[in-house]
Amino acid sequence: MTRRRAWKIDEKKLSQKYRTDVGRLIRAWKSGISDLEITSRTGIKPSTLFLIKQDIELAHRHYRLAQKNQAQTPGAQYQIFFNPHLQ
Repeated sequence: MTRRRAWKIDEKKLSQKYRTDVGRLIRAWKSGISDLEITSRTGIKPSTLFLIKQDIELAHRHYRLAQKNQAQTPGAQYQIFFNPHLQ
């Protein structure tokens, strides 16, 4: 059985892009702090915080799509079983 590699965001790249500590923001989100409270504590604009969150979600979506595409094999299509002429 193969073990999947854990998903890891490039915090350093995002921190340079937005000029803030993205790792700190992620830890705050994981601990349950709201976006409004994060903006008041750190001084980051809500729009910038929204963009950071979007970048993280997009990176995760790309990772999950790559995992899904890697798991699919060409012979595992159900249409081929039901209609063998669709190869």
